Amino acid sequence: MPTAHDVKDLKLAAAGKAKIEWAARSMPVLELIRERFKKEKPLKGVNIAACLHVTTETAGLMITLKAGGANAALCASNPLSTQDETAAALVKEYGIPVYAIKGENNKTYYQHINQAIDIKPHITMDDGADLVSELHTKRTDAVSNVFAGTEETTTGVVRLKAMANDGALLFPVIAVNDSKTKHFFDNRYGTGQSTLDGVLRATNMLIAGATVVVAGYGWCGRGVAQRAKGLGATVVVTEVDPIKAIEAVMDGFQVMPMAQAAPKGDLFITVTGDINVIRLEHAKKMKDGAIICNSGHFNAEIDIPALRKAASKVKEIRPFIEEMVINRKRIYLLADGRLVNLAAADGHPAMVMDMSFANQALAAEFVVKNHQKFEKTVYAVPEKIDAQIASLKLKSMGAKIDRLTPEQKKYLASWELGTT
Repeated sequence: MPTAHDVKDLKLAAAGKAKIEWAARSMPVLELIRERFKKEKPLKGVNIAACLHVTTETAGLMITLKAGGANAALCASNPLSTQDETAAALVKEYGIPVYAIKGENNKTYYQHINQAIDIKPHITMDDGADLVSELHTKRTDAVSNVFAGTEETTTGVVRLKAMANDGALLFPVIAVNDSKTKHFFDNRYGTGQSTLDGVLRATNMLIAGATVVVAGYGWCGRGVAQRAKGLGATVVVTEVDPIKAIEAVMDGFQVMPMAQAAPKGDLFITVTGDINVIRLEHAKKMKDGAIICNSGHFNAEIDIPALRKAASKVKEIRPFIEEMVINRKRIYLLADGRLVNLAAADGHPAMVMDMSFANQALAAEFVVKNHQKFEKTVYAVPEKIDAQIASLKLKSMGAKIDRLTPEQKKYLASWELGTT
């Protein structure tokens, strides 16, 4: 029986399989989990609906879930992040249902989410909480089957915690994003590198000597600022949190409000998870030729409707670059304001996604074994799982660490010992 799907073209499957196999070379932790899952089948009979970026790294996760016995279906968590060849390969080569087409419109995007929900999931995997939101609004018919969910990104965790605080969350969710082996590495090193990669692929601009304005100094913002600085840029950070702002100052960056940064920047990158961080009032102050883009989950960080409405002229210059003439100045928007690292490039490197998706796989196993103990709220990934993933990653990199001696353990557990 053919695998259910809605992808661009199954003829792309061979190219997709080659890319999946290339990424797998850099994902040894997930491979170790997959080998164990094949033997133990901890997810046997479990339906998993995953709303994630359809990339080669995500493919590794889906293959691992299937190896564990799961009946898993995948849809896109962003209309522009799908790699069509990967989607085709998952369907044709691995027998995993996929509903995702790069550039799909909003109607198709939600249609695909609903097709994933149609498997009546026991576990949801989200990147931004759109699937969970759909379950809580238009697809409440499928909620009773759900044990729990997992959430991949900061934006989604924020939404889910707000739902939990309001008593609106109908099932428990594991905040995979908040595990140390996810946000310390994926958000900082993954987003930092892949965001600049997306900008460079879209524009071929020279970062050295440019002024790069980074909106937000969370883990993603830290990574973007560090990588831009490493490429020779002058980096300006905008923030609303005084703790993060002083940290940015002490890390060597200029910190100022967006209104003050607007005339200075050559490239603006938003990574806040909030709405309308760059507004028309800022765009009017920008220099001719300023480039703006977003690497936060949703394309709401830039007030694109207001910018387009104010523009006297709007046209596509090259793929992923839209020119808007505002106050006789050319402002360039990249990738329709969506995640520039995934829309204009390949997203995070496989090596860092290895830890993120190891968290997802082990969180699914944890949910199956423990969901009856959960309440309808947001949970952290157990520290034991976090430490296990870190240990496996270190081993794969050939790095070793010390172990405490009995004397050291005793010292750390005592209060009597002090200065001698």
